[in-house]
Amino acid sequence: MSESSAKEIYGKRKVIVEPVFGQVKNSGFRGFSVRGYEKAAGEFSLVCTAHNVKKMMKALLKGVADLESVKMALMAA
Repeated sequence: MSESSAKEIYGKRKVIVEPVFGQVKNSGFRGFSVRGYEKAAGEFSLVCTAHNVKKMMKALLKGVADLESVKMALMAA
């Protein structure tokens, strides 16, 4: 992998992944409340679910999405 392609991949990461972690931290999640991999994975799944539901509700309220598309997204998950 060349240096330029590595920089391009890292540049995409800053746009796609990093904002989500910042949004989760701003919503109050700063660290795990439980110990152990399985429990921490469960807690993180709950945090991610809350984040996604919040995004869907925001899209509904703004009129970006309709109720049917949100229902379909929930059924697919």
